[in-house]
Amino acid sequence: MTNIIDKPVVPVGELTAKDFKTPIDVRWCAGCGDYSVLAQLQKIMPTLGIPRENFCVVSGIGCSSRFPYYVNVYGFHTMHGRALPVASGIKIANPDLSVWVITGDGDGMAIGGNHFIHAIRRNMDIKIMLLNNEIYSMTKGQYSPTTQQYSKTKSSPFGAVDYPFNPIALALGSGATFVARSSASNPKHLSYVMQRAAQHKGVSFVEIYSNCVIFTDGIFDKWTDKHFVDENAIFLEENKPLIYGLNRDKGIVIDNLAPMQVQLGEKYSENDLILYNEKNLALAQMIATMSYDNELPRPFGVFYDVEKPSYDELINKQITDTINRMGPGNIDDLMRGDDYWEIK
Repeated sequence: MTNIIDKPVVPVGELTAKDFKTPIDVRWCAGCGDYSVLAQLQKIMPTLGIPRENFCVVSGIGCSSRFPYYVNVYGFHTMHGRALPVASGIKIANPDLSVWVITGDGDGMAIGGNHFIHAIRRNMDIKIMLLNNEIYSMTKGQYSPTTQQYSKTKSSPFGAVDYPFNPIALALGSGATFVARSSASNPKHLSYVMQRAAQHKGVSFVEIYSNCVIFTDGIFDKWTDKHFVDENAIFLEENKPLIYGLNRDKGIVIDNLAPMQVQLGEKYSENDLILYNEKNLALAQMIATMSYDNELPRPFGVFYDVEKPSYDELINKQITDTINRMGPGNIDDLMRGDDYWEIK
């Protein structure tokens, strides 16, 4: 566990991004998208009205898992895939903490996949940032659970035949109460999404496209590069029509319970397009299916945002209610009590 807060306590209103930077050199490959994600996290933390000592950043194993060393708050660098159970324990033990989990597509979706779905179904009040580069980068280029089918990698020289996970659909299907997607190459949008995630009470899941310049350079360009983004990406906005295109001349309608692209003109107008609703789970799940459909634009933004009691809130209430009803427990009395049996 790291505790590298080496500066005096600063009043919340006076905190800046510099207060969340450590003296440790940030070491990723030049051009790695993780630099952008780190910068946005350090920028938004001082805006949340939370004392610096009430933040905790938790990670597993992978390139993105270096975050606890670079953010000047409490941190925990755990084992491969185990960030979420550690983060869950931290949040339950100290509900006042703002707990952020930084993971990757390998760390979070493979060895950590079981922890991922259960932390989400429990609605732990933690923020999960999944930095997706569709490859195992730190271990030198093996395909991951999000690698696109038939991609040639160090571990699939003839093409990966696996069907990839859709992290957005997986989170929605696991019961997430906040689900969003952004990219490291769009810092303004990323900052907005991270702000929304930070303000959400309950589990927040954000998939972030983060470019790996070594093994998957350019795989997200079709949806994130400024030359292509208008024609190939669509940005979800509450109560706004699903419209996109360089000339804002394309949109999405729902046809036969599935999203369909239409050209605006004689047959369709903006009034025919779906108005996005962040509270509509069925709509979020339908839009999530667009993620790997090459005929449809790639959706970015907040897919789903609803409120319900979080696990840490419920479990701590249960503990408090039990103590109020039965009185405080005594571990010595429990261990020395007469409720036992003897095996001969």
